[in-house]
Amino acid sequence: MKSKQSSKIRTKKSELPFRLNLIFIIVAILLITLIGRLAYLQIFNGSKYVADVERTDTTVETNNVQRGMIYDATGKVLVGNESHQAIEYTKGMNVLSGTLKRTADRLGQYLKVSTDTLSEQDEADYYLASSKNLAKVEDSIKNHSEYSSKTLYNLAVKKVKKNIRLSKSEKNAAQIFSLMNGAYELSTVYLKESDVSNTEVAKIGEHLSELPGVKVGTSWSRNYPQGNSIKSIAGTVSSAKSGLPSDEVNILLAQGYSRNDSVGQSYLEKAYDPILKGTKSQTRVEVSGNKTIKKEVKQYAGRKGDNLVLSINAAFQQKIQEYTRSTVTNAGGQSTGGYVVVMNPKTGAIVALAGVNRNPSTGKVTDNALGTINEPIVMGSVVKGAMVSGALMDGVISPSSSTLTDQPIKLAGTSAKASWFNKGGAQNTRLTASQALEVSSNSYMMQLAMKEAGFKYSSGTSLLGMNANIFSKMRGYFERFGLGTDTGVDIPGESSGYKGPSGEANIGKALDLSFGNYDAYTTIQVAQYISTIANGGYRIAPHVVSQIRGTNGKGGLGKLEETIQPKVLNYIDDTAAQKKVVTKGLYNVVHGTNTYKTGGELASISPGISAKTGTAETTTNGKSTVTLSLASYAPSNDPKVVVAIALPGLGTSAEDNNMKLAKKVYDAYWKMVQSTSTLKNPTKATSSSSKAATN
Repeated sequence: MKSKQSSKIRTKKSELPFRLNLIFIIVAILLITLIGRLAYLQIFNGSKYVADVERTDTTVETNNVQRGMIYDATGKVLVGNESHQAIEYTKGMNVLSGTLKRTADRLGQYLKVSTDTLSEQDEADYYLASSKNLAKVEDSIKNHSEYSSKTLYNLAVKKVKKNIRLSKSEKNAAQIFSLMNGAYELSTVYLKESDVSNTEVAKIGEHLSELPGVKVGTSWSRNYPQGNSIKSIAGTVSSAKSGLPSDEVNILLAQGYSRNDSVGQSYLEKAYDPILKGTKSQTRVEVSGNKTIKKEVKQYAGRKGDNLVLSINAAFQQKIQEYTRSTVTNAGGQSTGGYVVVMNPKTGAIVALAGVNRNPSTGKVTDNALGTINEPIVMGSVVKGAMVSGALMDGVISPSSSTLTDQPIKLAGTSAKASWFNKGGAQNTRLTASQALEVSSNSYMMQLAMKEAGFKYSSGTSLLGMNANIFSKMRGYFERFGLGTDTGVDIPGESSGYKGPSGEANIGKALDLSFGNYDAYTTIQVAQYISTIANGGYRIAPHVVSQIRGTNGKGGLGKLEETIQPKVLNYIDDTAAQKKVVTKGLYNVVHGTNTYKTGGELASISPGISAKTGTAETTTNGKSTVTLSLASYAPSNDPKVVVAIALPGLGTSAEDNNMKLAKKVYDAYWKMVQSTSTLKNPTKATSSSSKAATN
């Protein structure tokens, strides 16, 4: 027994030194490995890593600049900038989300921001920016070790959205965190752009050392010194807080914008944004690791956006808007609004765009200047000048042979279609093309349409054999004058009008199209059409921007950068004799001797005008109504101004609302615009480009 026990004791004693030796050997190997690694780092590559740690990089920090302003033709500010105290944040290099959260939590104690746009995603990102919160949520996810870090984070966000509810103060900090987190490195964003209280400024100023990247700065918002009516034309600008529009973000990023930039969202602000936005200031900064160690003097102070000078006369625009509103308000009935365009026929420069909408049910009238470019209206007889020109160019009539008999047009299966003065046929009369314009003969225009279609008319016949290409033929001529096609106006969002159904099934509507009672056109199209006649055949793109100018030392208009030149879209190549047929007819609408001339009420306007009145039979809210329209220019012998008017939805007894309004418009024009000196060019234009922005 003793022998066996002593044998066991010796065995155990022999095993113990062996285990200790094994441990010592392992420790020795680890120490040798560690020493080797330290030698590699410190002896062989030590200088390299020290250099990496001490290395500084030079990079650029950018800051926003003031947006360019918009002026009227006389130098009045239409769209300006109003400065505000703002709280800004410039994001450093390689700033971690945890650091951002701590800064947001501290800043949230002194700054209150709107949380209206705070999303569940924003709240989750804020909550999970805390490493403790992130670890806690991830550990609670079943089999969390099996997921990639990105998938695991998304699962954590999903769980947080369901279960976590932030307090009011936490939501405030979360909004601040979201704005900070969305900033690019070394770019500046606004945390609060306006309504920053003096108390907030004072408290933040006292604690700036605890708030890396935060500073008190200045922001700008748009204001409208001449009233908000211009806002519908000027458009809107996104805030730095909302950033780039989501539906255009990729396009704008490709153009060099940052996600948090302010950008024009509509109309002139959008069309001319590259000019208005200016260029950001640039400051060279030295960074080491993730810290800014030195901020140098600005290498580029930035440049305020250039300014737009419009052809619109602000005082005149306001006056015409008042006249239009008054006319529509007093119209009553089913009136749906009114629109006026005043334009230079030789340059396309728009002097006024006035418009209002009216709710027939409530009678409420609201400003809608943009209705002049985006509200298609069945205009009536104003288009007859284009109809006659097309027939002349088509060769179905000529300046020396254009006489047709005005008579009711009687077709199989339909009621007669006739001119306003010859409903029953008692006033059948022979008319030249000029006389047909003077008295606004529907019958004459319908006969022209049938001739252009190669159709021989006789009373009681059917139109079923008439060639349906007459629709495209007439519309082709109309479009050459600007009716039923884009005008090229430099305000985005214009309508090209409305074309009614064509084809054999609708062949009877071709006759309605000939005298303006089928297709719908915008008021700006009517203005372009009558301008094309007035200037001798040049269809010129309308524009509201006339100049692009810099800023002088006092913050006002500076040197001329560019003058917007007239852009000719096409030329009507009819002969001088053919042109005279139309211009003579338009002159006689006002000054002729025929008993049935339609514009005699305008004869009192001085200098004398040429015009074409229009009355379209329409239906509004199930009731019979009319649209009164007018296309006119003055003086007749040397046109300097065009006035186009549309008043849809009037009662059938309305007769001269269009002409009464026209007389007020012309009177105001000669008093307020032609006698008012516009801006003089202090220097020659640096560019002759006809466009200042993509359009």
